[in-house]
Amino acid sequence: MTFSLQLYTVRRELEADLPGTLKQLAAIGFREVEPYNFHVNAEELAAALKENNLSAPSGHAPLLRSDQDAIFEAARLLGIGTVIDPHVPEEQWTSEEDIAATAAALNAAAEKGASLGVRVGYHNHWWELQTLPDGRTGLDVLAEHLSPDVVLEVDTYWAAVGGQDPVELLERLGDRVRFIHIKDGPATSNPADQVAVGSGTLPIWNIVDAASALESGVVELDDHAGNMMDAVAASFEYLNAGRPS
Repeated sequence: MTFSLQLYTVRRELEADLPGTLKQLAAIGFREVEPYNFHVNAEELAAALKENNLSAPSGHAPLLRSDQDAIFEAARLLGIGTVIDPHVPEEQWTSEEDIAATAAALNAAAEKGASLGVRVGYHNHWWELQTLPDGRTGLDVLAEHLSPDVVLEVDTYWAAVGGQDPVELLERLGDRVRFIHIKDGPATSNPADQVAVGSGTLPIWNIVDAASALESGVVELDDHAGNMMDAVAASFEYLNAGRPS
């Protein structure tokens, strides 16, 4: 299992200087990153990744809202093995019928992706983890309807915001989960409350250990009140130091 960084974390820095920002991440010690909307600037991103000896095993792209052929083509260019849809609107998670429709769309995308050697996944926010009238969460319902070929990337912070214990959720979903977003903070809905991994209240190592089939733990801060690059560096240092004794 390796540690990656969701590039949305440093989106402002990337907009100002993409190659320079990736060089900073490589200097911190990252060897993997998780791009977002990578189909928009695939060639520029590919060049910067190569220059800084970075790989991108996973990436976020709006598979259910954009040109899938263009996304999969960009994924192949970048060496992204798993394309993860990061967002299905909250209003589509209130009934099993709507959730099953989302699963069907992901299953179809996965079938297309498989023909090109690319796997498909889904990433949650908080609304997929709120409890439905029958006691299940939307993410649990989704997993029941998904093809075995579709994997999950559980955002453990948003799971906590949605009212779930991230450890119990990961144990319940089992080997369906191949990626997790590792975040820290007070588990509030305000992204600016997020802090460097290891300096908040979430049980980070219990969460990591609960993901039994984990391929990559992806650090992310949706926002941060302090210096973002300092928080990224502190997160990397904490995780690579290993579980505290």
